[in-house]
Amino acid sequence: MSKHEHWLYTISSEHKWFDLNLRETWRYRDLLLLFVRRDIVTAYKQTILGPLWFLVQPLFTSLVFTLVFNNLGQIQTDGVPPFLFNLAGITAWTYFKECLTNTSNTFRANQNIFGKVYFPRVIVPLSKVVANLFKFGIQLFIFILFYLFFVYHGYELSPSLNLLLMPLYLFLMASLGLGLGMIITAMTTKYRDLTVLVGFATSLLMYLSAVPYPLSEARLKFPEWLIPFVEFNPLSQMIEGFRYMLLGEGSFSLWALMYTCGISLVIFLMGLLLFNRTEKRFIDTV
Repeated sequence: MSKHEHWLYTISSEHKWFDLNLRETWRYRDLLLLFVRRDIVTAYKQTILGPLWFLVQPLFTSLVFTLVFNNLGQIQTDGVPPFLFNLAGITAWTYFKECLTNTSNTFRANQNIFGKVYFPRVIVPLSKVVANLFKFGIQLFIFILFYLFFVYHGYELSPSLNLLLMPLYLFLMASLGLGLGMIITAMTTKYRDLTVLVGFATSLLMYLSAVPYPLSEARLKFPEWLIPFVEFNPLSQMIEGFRYMLLGEGSFSLWALMYTCGISLVIFLMGLLLFNRTEKRFIDTV
């Protein structure tokens, strides 16, 4: 090969820490779509109800929340039907949770393919985030059906014009879930017992993220020391804003949105930093 000739592509483990490598990721967009299709198909392959399984968890959880928190615990929902209130929060929470849990085991779950062929490793967690939009779409459609049902039966519900911000809220939930997932998967290459804590920590986080209650109730009924953990939790602001968009009740502020954007961006960049750093040598430690 002449010294004047250059390779079209160079595969090397030497990368800058903050190299997002967007150009190479875009070149592998066909592989990204292939992984997305695989994730969607395998989610309900060889099942009886297929994608209808995506509806069981949010509907059952909404029913339990309604019975326990609203009927027994007397949690108020600002005039919104409790079941619809819970379904809106769970729909948003489920998308974040799936993004987090499905990306938190990327290195260990894909170590065989990572050790045999090269492609941008970030393609795998990205495919999980995109594939989860399919599940979110089904759950949102079910929410719309219940919304129309309650409107038909005389409930006055009015979505906010902030509904136009839904793509932004989805992007923030995806960024936060992806960032946390990449941090966890980078750490589990050395500390495998962290995978056991993910499920427990995720369940605990749900109750600190204003999923079964509005922020107004948290300010009234929670102990003083606990209120900041809920109010300054970016997930609480996302879910509260998500419900405000869909139901027209709750709280929304530009400051909270900017704060959430900042936290989500920082965590995403931290996750990408650790992910890129770990992918160079993870095959020796997994």
